[in-house]
Amino acid sequence: MIELRHLRYFLEAAQQLHFARAAERLGIAAPTLTVQIQEIERTLGTPLFVRRKRAVTLTAAGEAFRSEAEQALQRFDDAVAAGKRAGRGASGRLAIGYVGSAALAGTLQATVRSFRSAWPEVHVDVRECSMASLPARLESGSVDVAFVRLPMPLPAGIAAHVLSHERFCVALPSDHRLAAQTGSVRAAALKQEWFVMPEQENGTWAIARRGRFSPQIAGRPGSLMTVLTHVSLGLGIAILPEVVIGRIVLHNVVFKPLAGEPVFSELGLLHRTEVESPVIENFLRHGVLR
Repeated sequence: MIELRHLRYFLEAAQQLHFARAAERLGIAAPTLTVQIQEIERTLGTPLFVRRKRAVTLTAAGEAFRSEAEQALQRFDDAVAAGKRAGRGASGRLAIGYVGSAALAGTLQATVRSFRSAWPEVHVDVRECSMASLPARLESGSVDVAFVRLPMPLPAGIAAHVLSHERFCVALPSDHRLAAQTGSVRAAALKQEWFVMPEQENGTWAIARRGRFSPQIAGRPGSLMTVLTHVSLGLGIAILPEVVIGRIVLHNVVFKPLAGEPVFSELGLLHRTEVESPVIENFLRHGVLR
């Protein structure tokens, strides 16, 4: 049976074409090298070297074996290096899920770009997902980390880290009675409105409590842009993180600040508490836990 050590011994002998010199470079005795080469020749059933008094040359079989042995040894060395890179998280795959407002805030881009610069061999797959689906995606392993709006209900085994705080604002159709108003909009002024609910609903409920009313819900259409499209169509108003101000320009939509003590939206990162991947550990240390 030919093992890797046989390949290394043979290649050194083929390189030196001098058994004593090859043995010295390998750190073994010349008779030991001769025995190892003979084991290979017995396995192959053919001589690999022509041994003369003043010279050693490779046979045709030796030349052919040398080419394949070099490739096999290189593949083995590559496999070892790849395993080491993966073991320290320098290569592999990272699946990131996010909600639309995380991209608007710039935190997603800054974190991912910085991570990719530090770990260029890691393949990063980034996808927008519904916020409600992300905890289950994390549990199933289809997503490794997720940028979401907090607070949100989380199952056991999912950890959350707050990355930033932003105030809420109100998105209004441009022909709304409050759109031309200067200054901030009071919560009580929204009492009779219909609300298009974004994925993060706690801002809407906080404003409703402040205004002492129960919100009339026009719908829960899903993503941030879908919510804003409903607002632009005059189907209702929406309470959103004020990161949308200045970053989204949509026909027939106006953004106004809310009066009173600020109600905050938190941008957070979710991950499994049992971090099984060095790639995920590197991402968390690089962008969240440092």
